Amino acid sequence: MPKLGKAMGIAVLSAGALWAQGRGGANVLQQYISVNAPVVALEHVTVIDGTGAAARRDQTVILAQGRIQAITPANAARVPPDAKVMDLTGDSVFPGLVGMHDHMFYPAPSGGARAPGTPALYNEMGFSFPRLYLAGGVTTLRTTGTVMPYTDLELKKAIDSGRMIGPHMYVTGPYLEGAGAYTPNMHELTGPDDATRTVNYWAAEGVTSYKAYMHITHAELAAAIQAAHAHGLKITGHLCSIGFREAADLGIDDLEHGIEADTEFDTGKQQDACPAGPQTSETLAHLELNSSAFKAMIADLVQHHVAVTSTLPVFEISVPGRPTLQPRVLDALSAPARTDYLMGRDRIATSKGAQTEIFEKEKQFERAFVAAGGTLLAGLDPTGYGGVLAGYGDQREVELLVEAGFTPLEALHIATQNGADFLGIGGQIGTLAAGKAADVVVVKGDPSERIADIENVQIVFKDGVGYDSAKLAASVAGAVGLH
Repeated sequence: MPKLGKAMGIAVLSAGALWAQGRGGANVLQQYISVNAPVVALEHVTVIDGTGAAARRDQTVILAQGRIQAITPANAARVPPDAKVMDLTGDSVFPGLVGMHDHMFYPAPSGGARAPGTPALYNEMGFSFPRLYLAGGVTTLRTTGTVMPYTDLELKKAIDSGRMIGPHMYVTGPYLEGAGAYTPNMHELTGPDDATRTVNYWAAEGVTSYKAYMHITHAELAAAIQAAHAHGLKITGHLCSIGFREAADLGIDDLEHGIEADTEFDTGKQQDACPAGPQTSETLAHLELNSSAFKAMIADLVQHHVAVTSTLPVFEISVPGRPTLQPRVLDALSAPARTDYLMGRDRIATSKGAQTEIFEKEKQFERAFVAAGGTLLAGLDPTGYGGVLAGYGDQREVELLVEAGFTPLEALHIATQNGADFLGIGGQIGTLAAGKAADVVVVKGDPSERIADIENVQIVFKDGVGYDSAKLAASVAGAVGLH
């Protein structure tokens, strides 16, 4: 693969880096930090620790040198004399969200002017998305596929070095797609050897996972899985040409989107082919979730330790009658992106498809998968026709998990500890406990009782530094869709 892409990725980063460095360099970023002290005491908070355990009321959480030092009842806390003390009565804290399908790109807007037949394109949101993810409470994410891998890698470097603000990033390589990609943003594999070369190349460049896509063949996926595992790395998939059970037998580690992406129940499906037309949707709409075939698929995934990533927000936007976007989300969109979203929403409102039934089936599948012992992860997938945004979409995912039937505590556990454990860093993040990294979200209210309170983010601590959520969001108003 040519090195030209790296130069292009650095050029994209440089524009954002120069902007951040102007007028005082890293000092410009200080305006978004509201708490930065060696020792911080968060007093009188409700603690939701991410394990799924009951919330603990009136606690004091002490953060010191980027770690959680102690969590104790407020009336028994030993607050160091040099601590910055914050009375947070009425607030709750939970672990930073771990976004497991959190791209850095977004549909390229046309302002409603895109001609029929024009290929779908995606722009990198290297400026707006890192800030929005962090503002929404996401302190760690997996990019889960990229259209600009060098940009993602350079963004990670810039964030890690303090030149930019954003979450900890685990970069997934470029899509492993077969022939038939619907966007020219993706390279089409030419066979198993190309799949192996692609995996090996990007492992050397620093990616930490891979994502197979809709038209990959059985042989290409098998080669990619073998190569990824040889590097000690994991591979997930948004599949279509290959069913879930087939992918599990090949050794895939994770599957994206759930039942909405599983074509194995389509009676007309051909080997290595993604079914065309509405037949798959109709099959899913009428799929009997108590059937032996459906239960066998879930059992197979659980037996093979294959995780599933829930991305309910990207499906919700295609369901007629669902709530419209909140003003805070619309405010983040550029004018062309806002027009695209609103026009798409109007089309969905009069659509006659089976999306309502399929959306309900997806929620039921996720409940059944977890009940059977499966590991469910949480993400947002900021694609579709727009309107699913970094940070805001991660919050919406947790709310939709509750709508699907999980308790608020279970939903937060899925969105925090499950992701951390899957990434292999559960000993450092994902739950609130003494000794772990001080990645802590402070919200007004109590999400353990009213999940919508997850939207009331006040401060997001990443490695013990507290960022002002409102200021981060305001700094990218009108930017999504542009940069």
